[in-house]
Amino acid sequence: MNKVVRLVRELPLRSRLSLLTAAAVAFAVAAVSVTCWFIVRDQLYSQLGEQLRSEQVSPPLLQAMLRNCQSNDPQPIPQAPNSPIVTILYSDGSTCLNPGSKTVPVQASDLAVAKGTEPSAMHSATTTSGMAVRVFTQQVVDRDTRQVQNGIAVSIAKPLDDVTKPLSSLAWILLIVSGIGVVGAGAAGLWVARAGLRPVDKLTETVEHVARTEDLTVRIPVEGNDEIARLSESFNSMTASLASSRELQQQLIADAGHELRTPLTSLRTNIELLTRSEETGRPIPPADRKALLASVTAQMTELAALIGDLQTLSRSDEAHAGDRVEVVALQDTVEAALRRARLRGPELTITADLEPWFVRAEHSALERAIVNILDNAVKFSPPGGTVDVRLHAGELSVRDHGPGIPTDELPHVFDRFWRSPDARALPGSGLGLSIVARTVQQAGGEVSLRPAEDGGTIATVRLPGAPAAPPELP
Repeated sequence: MNKVVRLVRELPLRSRLSLLTAAAVAFAVAAVSVTCWFIVRDQLYSQLGEQLRSEQVSPPLLQAMLRNCQSNDPQPIPQAPNSPIVTILYSDGSTCLNPGSKTVPVQASDLAVAKGTEPSAMHSATTTSGMAVRVFTQQVVDRDTRQVQNGIAVSIAKPLDDVTKPLSSLAWILLIVSGIGVVGAGAAGLWVARAGLRPVDKLTETVEHVARTEDLTVRIPVEGNDEIARLSESFNSMTASLASSRELQQQLIADAGHELRTPLTSLRTNIELLTRSEETGRPIPPADRKALLASVTAQMTELAALIGDLQTLSRSDEAHAGDRVEVVALQDTVEAALRRARLRGPELTITADLEPWFVRAEHSALERAIVNILDNAVKFSPPGGTVDVRLHAGELSVRDHGPGIPTDELPHVFDRFWRSPDARALPGSGLGLSIVARTVQQAGGEVSLRPAEDGGTIATVRLPGAPAAPPELP
């Protein structure tokens, strides 16, 4: 059995569907055929039994048979062709029948009728010559007195050919019809499987084409709203997502290469000047040499920051969040970020109004995002300016009094490597706000920038949470 199941599983899907369809139809046809055969058989036996019950032995024939039974030289009694076999049965088991008739064996039910314990009996039997018959035994009633004669019964037997021949013909007919039905079901199942799996074939060809050519622009036509259509839609969505991911990856590589080119070029130029000075023996003035070394240090710092930002963005969402998500006291995280911001802008006045708020996020990533927002506020604030920080009901707002961001540039501020024309001369990689947007979205929040009414920019971060820590947090 296991071998058969294994062989079926190794067949192609189309063959399995055809085989299962044919097997299901064969089972249904077999069940119907067997049920039909048994119903017809019972009906034929019932009809034959009714005929035997209605069959009456003529009184002259019965009297002649009784005389033959008492005579020492019984004479054959003429009967019509195909007449039933009539047997007189006594309670002691002896029988009397018309000379030349076939002998029907006596059964216990027949003796019970002869003894008067049963009114009648019906059963099947086989004559001594091997012919199958249906036997009906009943008590003998006196014609004159209408009284039952005890100790004697009469059996009437008819051949079962009227039952067996139609049943045999019916069995062959049902067998032939069932065979035709199974073959037709197999052919229909094969056709249905081919028609039903045609979209799957198209999907397979498309997948093979994508695997062979890496062409993610291919789309499968979606027809209807069944499971195959849903599968096609899912495949189209998957290829669209992969194409978008590849495009973003290529864009990230191109942007990273472009951003890396500027500090690397500056580093190369400065190092070549220092090297040439050493090779030619022409010393660079101390002030210029100090400026060159400061420029090299700044470019290396910028490269390190850019590489760190790229590593942060390259981490997948699962790796970025994962098991490191925990309950974070947002007000404490903002306080830590404020301490770092005050060190970077000691000439600025940074005010803070923080209310308790607890969120679920990765602590280090969330602190880095808030530091990036405060760095932007410090970077674009004028000397002696003010930065206002406020945390209320899960909404963190950072407001600076710098030049602000033009309205047409607001849609691009969270794009990777995007920097406004006025900020390209300032240090930075253009990835800070991208990291902010990603971190906030992973924490289930949202971030936005808008210009302030009296100048400057307001950065707003909204994070879901609660004003009190959960019980499990100490």
